[in-house]
Amino acid sequence: METANALIRPLTIPSTLGGPDAAEFLEMVRVRNIVYEEISGNRDEELDAAVLLPAYQPSAFDERLLWSIRDGGEFVGRAGLDLPRDGDETIAYAQIELRRHAWGRGIGTAAHEILESAAAAHGRRVIETWIEHPSAAGEQLTPPTGFGRIPLDHAARFALRHGYELQQVERKSILDLTTDAGPTLLDDLHRQAAAAATGYDIVSWHPPTPPEFVDDYAWMKSRMSVDAPSAGMDIAEEQWDAARIAEHDTHWIDGGRTVLIVAARHRESGRLVAFTELASSPGHPVTHQEDTLVLREHRGHRLGMLIKTAALRHWRGLAPHTQRVLTYNAEENRPMLDVNEAIGFRPVAYIGAWKKSLTAACAVAADTAGRSGSSDS
Repeated sequence: METANALIRPLTIPSTLGGPDAAEFLEMVRVRNIVYEEISGNRDEELDAAVLLPAYQPSAFDERLLWSIRDGGEFVGRAGLDLPRDGDETIAYAQIELRRHAWGRGIGTAAHEILESAAAAHGRRVIETWIEHPSAAGEQLTPPTGFGRIPLDHAARFALRHGYELQQVERKSILDLTTDAGPTLLDDLHRQAAAAATGYDIVSWHPPTPPEFVDDYAWMKSRMSVDAPSAGMDIAEEQWDAARIAEHDTHWIDGGRTVLIVAARHRESGRLVAFTELASSPGHPVTHQEDTLVLREHRGHRLGMLIKTAALRHWRGLAPHTQRVLTYNAEENRPMLDVNEAIGFRPVAYIGAWKKSLTAACAVAADTAGRSGSSDS
């Protein structure tokens, strides 16, 4: 699709970075990193192409469509649509990311029209997206939950103009390992949590997941998709099994990432009942705290603090290049925020969770939309 000088077209995903078809993917990653830096003012979200490529490969568990956006020949952004293949297959997760100098020229609107048509063509009735909104003065928006707020900034106005409703605010937090969460603090917090978590032990591993942990890990990953607070967002309940765990592990291994999974095991049943994941890229100063979950029936025993402090205590020796840990939590998730705040995490930005129900008109438009695109993360 062309609009003014902009060209939006499906982006080819290579199987390797060494082939002749990898140039566009490499350029996409370069621009992706610039976009995140323009949003946050730092490079904490930066990832290398080698780290990202495994997650862009075809999967049996979801379909990912990706478009490049060029303006006057310059690669200025990307648009993506994730289509879950398990759980509720009426949902699509969208992203539009543009360089700042390309704003205000109708390019984002043109990209959004493509995403809507593709979503409807795939039978999806709801589109959802998560957008970072740096703190700013002026008018603020509060979600129906009443927890958190975001500024009515350029991105918020774009979402509202295109029919999205704000459902939830997530807190983006950073733990500075160079000044916060020193060994003494982590040791003290861990001892206190261990005293409360009687009847539980800590286990840990690096991918690939040991066979004895696969079933429990898969069950907890399934629960993660629906047990984490999601307010008014429609979240597809993911079905995890050994095959999906194997694919998940392969993405981390092939991307060259340092990964640690720490879990709490219930002594009486022998089952894993809580877990947290830490992952970092080679030489990159930021670690990403990925999923963290305590199963509902085992909450109230300080397991969240137990597994998080255990992971961070081990992480210092495992990834000494790491200077900061980045994590996200729903503003209404006070139990996990209490854990993070006690450890030393501090808020640095907020994420708006936006939702739009597709109209009948969009479904009609989809009749003329072709299926196009490739893998995206």
